[in-house]
Amino acid sequence: MLTVNLGPLTMALDHLLLLCALGLATLVGWRVAKRGGDNPESSLFSLFLLGLLAARLGFVLSYWPMYREDPLQIVDIRDGGFLGWAGLLAVVLGALWFGWRRPALRRPLGWGLFSGALFWLLASWASNLYEQNTRLPKLSLLDAQGQAVALERYRGKPLVINLWATWCPPCRREMPVLQQAQHEYPDMHFVFVNQGETPQIVTTFLATTGLNLSHVLFDAGGQLAQQVGSMALPTTLFYDAEGRLVGSHLGELSRASLRHALGAIDRSAAPGAAEPERNPQ
Repeated sequence: MLTVNLGPLTMALDHLLLLCALGLATLVGWRVAKRGGDNPESSLFSLFLLGLLAARLGFVLSYWPMYREDPLQIVDIRDGGFLGWAGLLAVVLGALWFGWRRPALRRPLGWGLFSGALFWLLASWASNLYEQNTRLPKLSLLDAQGQAVALERYRGKPLVINLWATWCPPCRREMPVLQQAQHEYPDMHFVFVNQGETPQIVTTFLATTGLNLSHVLFDAGGQLAQQVGSMALPTTLFYDAEGRLVGSHLGELSRASLRHALGAIDRSAAPGAAEPERNPQ
């Protein structure tokens, strides 16, 4: 399961786990503070924001050549580009600073951080373990000519499956990035599975936008999305050559976040850094 439906809202599972961890840390910190000490609620929220900022900056610095030519992308966090260890380091350093300045905060803040971090680590580990044991669905979809194509035929090479629709703005924005990637990574299959639209609509969209996508399939009933447990678009799935799911990305991809995700499949398949950077979209 990649997404969770909360009424009309669809949220990525990892985002929900992070918010639950913050809530648990706040609750535990408040309970400990009642027995003596300062309530760490505001400090925990500040550390949460500090961690997000540091994780984003760490990611941007790691892929700086891809952000240098378009600095506005730095603040566009819709690509989900965050570096976990950088955020965690910032939280630890920030907590030490708060504890040094306010001794009465140390015990509640420490217990809150410990409980929240433990929950997040265990829940994320369990989610990743489940996800990475998921295999490529044994499913056949239709191509533009109405012929059935089994997803199994794409095994043997690393595989990227993008679930998208023409009415989805982030899907449209990330298409040039994925189109470029299918040329930069010839040792990988890129398959674009349209959700719920007709070949005529998609063909018109591709012609008017000038996009040239190599493998386009049609999933009128949303079977693939149901099987992988994602009700959000766009969703991008990353499989290794044996058909094992090694990663997923919900939301819009940038060149940097796509490069980061592809590293989970096979880092040796990535081209030299200079090649794609000479041909930005």
